[in-house]
Amino acid sequence: MSKSPIKFAFAFLILSASLISCKQNKSEDTTPTDSGTATEQYSTTNVLKESLTFYASFDTSIDADFALGDARLYTVPNRQARDSARVGLHKPDIRREDGQGKFGAGLVFTERSPGYIYYPSEKNITYNTTNWAATVSFWLKLDPVTDLEPGYCDPIQITDSGYNDAGIWVDFTKENPRDFRLGVIGDREVWNPNPEGPDNENPIFNARLIAVENPPFSSDSWTHIVIAFSGLNTPGGEASLYMNGQFKGSNPLPIAPFTWDYSLSNIYLGLGYIGQMDELSIYSRMLNAEEVAALYGLENGVSSILD
Repeated sequence: MSKSPIKFAFAFLILSASLISCKQNKSEDTTPTDSGTATEQYSTTNVLKESLTFYASFDTSIDADFALGDARLYTVPNRQARDSARVGLHKPDIRREDGQGKFGAGLVFTERSPGYIYYPSEKNITYNTTNWAATVSFWLKLDPVTDLEPGYCDPIQITDSGYNDAGIWVDFTKENPRDFRLGVIGDREVWNPNPEGPDNENPIFNARLIAVENPPFSSDSWTHIVIAFSGLNTPGGEASLYMNGQFKGSNPLPIAPFTWDYSLSNIYLGLGYIGQMDELSIYSRMLNAEEVAALYGLENGVSSILD
């Protein structure tokens, strides 16, 4: 039995319309646009802004430009003398100086001396006893060979106790040629229950570090540092180090607990450090490689994401 001519013509028209529609849609889907890159950049900037918990530009003050916690800088004679902490910068060997930062003003450290400067950790860096992530970013300018005095030097150290007991830090090793290292070290009573000799020479301790030989520092240029970690206090913990937007290494973090008295933890700056520092910013999660590269490439620094 043959098909009706009317039904056949109707079916042909529907098929023709469908083919035209598909061709138009395909053309629309594959036509390149100029908005993708701009949208992507806008999205990255927004994501960084939404994750920001702390930012100190040092441009107009030693206090932070943005902080979820206490924005003030403190000076203390030693870690045990917390009741003697004073608001403000009270170390003559450290100064905020216009034109000495990566962008605008920055901190200048001129000698190794007793005492500490810090920002309180509480709310300024996230903390979680079950699943913890964060990113710390800053810029340094120095020649480690000629500028640093003998001994270990920690440009930044975040802890409630010390470098070897629930501490997050980067350091320069004590002698030339100096390596640059990242340490994310858990509770000392767990990783080193029966200590023998100095902790910083313990093989268990050193196995947990990310070390960079011949690090790219110079007295003529700034170096960008990013510490990123996730999954602390879980089986899947990881810490990564970036320098000038480039990935330098990562370490799986042991399940060993990382425990703070949050209210006593501080973000210490310039322990034994001699050189310049600028643009300290902290984020509530582990930034990925693309976000670190975007952070490194900000033409006007972190202030541009706050506009």
